[in-house]
Amino acid sequence: MTADGDDALTVRQLRLVIEAEDYEAAVAFFRDALGLPEQAAFSGEGDAQVVILDAGRATLEIANPAQKRLIDEVEVGRQVAPKFRVAFEVGDTRSVNDRLLDAGAEPVAPPTVTPWQSLNARLDAPGGVQVTLFEELTTLEERSALDGFGTEQEQSDATGT
Repeated sequence: MTADGDDALTVRQLRLVIEAEDYEAAVAFFRDALGLPEQAAFSGEGDAQVVILDAGRATLEIANPAQKRLIDEVEVGRQVAPKFRVAFEVGDTRSVNDRLLDAGAEPVAPPTVTPWQSLNARLDAPGGVQVTLFEELTTLEERSALDGFGTEQEQSDATGT
């Protein structure tokens, strides 16, 4: 419920929709190899098919072009990401990366420790989706103490804007 009591205006779910030419390969990759549990599946006229997978807690990360370039540089060493990519927090980046490569993902960059203290790997997944796997190596509190980290509000307070 929102502060003013109007729950009808509150976003309840973020759903990223991927159109995959090879539907079966994409489902096998994300559901079976990555391990996203199936919530529902539907089929319709003209061989229409969709599966809805539970990806855990969703966040929307909005980066300006400079940050996008920085992330590409840190994770891959060059500019490769399209306008959007999907990032999954996992418990063991190296193991999940290996499993997804075995399931048909194409490597973009191997697991790399980032300046924000996560272990990130980049893959091209079925369905034309670029994926980052990330494993947090420190707590949020520890990361927040690093230069350049914090909330927008904290950064505004620090600069006086």
